[in-house]
Amino acid sequence: MNFSAQNIPYQSTGFFSKLVVDYINQSEKLQPFYSFAPTIDGIQKAIAQRKKYPTDRKALVNILTKQYASVATTGNVKTNIDALLLENTFTITTAHQPNIFTGHLYFIYKILHTVKLAEEFKKQLPENNFVPVYYMGSEDADLDELGHIFVNGEKYEWQTKQTGAVGRMKVDKELIKLIDSIAGQVLIHPFGAAIIDIMKDCYTEGVTIEQATFKLVNELFKDYGVLVILPDDAALKKLFIPVVEKELNEAFSHTQVAQTVAAFPKEYKVQTSGRELNLFYLKDDRRDRIELESEKYKVHDTAISFSKEAIITELHNYPERFSANVILRPVFQELVLPNIAFIGGGGEIAYWLELKKKFLKPLMCLTRF
Repeated sequence: MNFSAQNIPYQSTGFFSKLVVDYINQSEKLQPFYSFAPTIDGIQKAIAQRKKYPTDRKALVNILTKQYASVATTGNVKTNIDALLLENTFTITTAHQPNIFTGHLYFIYKILHTVKLAEEFKKQLPENNFVPVYYMGSEDADLDELGHIFVNGEKYEWQTKQTGAVGRMKVDKELIKLIDSIAGQVLIHPFGAAIIDIMKDCYTEGVTIEQATFKLVNELFKDYGVLVILPDDAALKKLFIPVVEKELNEAFSHTQVAQTVAAFPKEYKVQTSGRELNLFYLKDDRRDRIELESEKYKVHDTAISFSKEAIITELHNYPERFSANVILRPVFQELVLPNIAFIGGGGEIAYWLELKKKFLKPLMCLTRF
């Protein structure tokens, strides 16, 4: 990517919390809550640690190849997929939900940061390869957050009766009408016609929001080799079965996060403390949390329940029906990707700092920038 930039200290912008600024400045108060400093030396140490916990690279490449089978892309994307087979290739990842038409601008900024950081690491650590990745949080069911966009300060909202994981929802006539409504505001700007053409090409009636967002991000960033990974995938979730089984048997994540939260410096806001079980049951148009009551695993707001034996059988037969919440999602991401840096917003950095204890040696190592 060819562009020039001016550097402004984070604290001078006024847009970042004290926690984020202190993390970037490596405040002693936060050092116990991460393993590697946000420096090139920290990245080198993260790479060395990552090598001790190898990713199933062959499975990852096979899954990505299938996910990209129906999308026209570039040689840069294909090269980066193939590069993941190499032990000296690592990912720089950001994650975000599939907001319609990308939503707020930081959706774009976060992906651009993966591209820029991958380029910078390649310059400074040329013996390694670095691949920018957008991990789509398509299982998020909060349509109130994901189903609108602002253009010139005016809010445009998708009126749909669909429920459940937003990524599984389908583009309908109402969403097509929304594009037409936005077009009047966008077409007057440079490249406005190209933007509307891309949106109409990606958001066609009957296509899922996940697939529309996949195609849109690919179209915007394919020249930079950005890989989009869709975690709502049975083959990908099969790799996560041991962690989900551990959570169902031991509820390990809640205990570990609670210990971290108790030790967290009081001057910082606790982002999330999670639940006793940090899993959802995802099926058809529903995504409901799993709760343990009287030795029964109950799916909240439904009549569905399992014994321990039955839910473990369900997990092995249908891993795609188990969805991690905000506490376990990073573990899934770091398990399936050879990741050494994560680009997150202020809220994401806050809850990642609460998760160190969850990345235990039996599972994987925590590596983030």
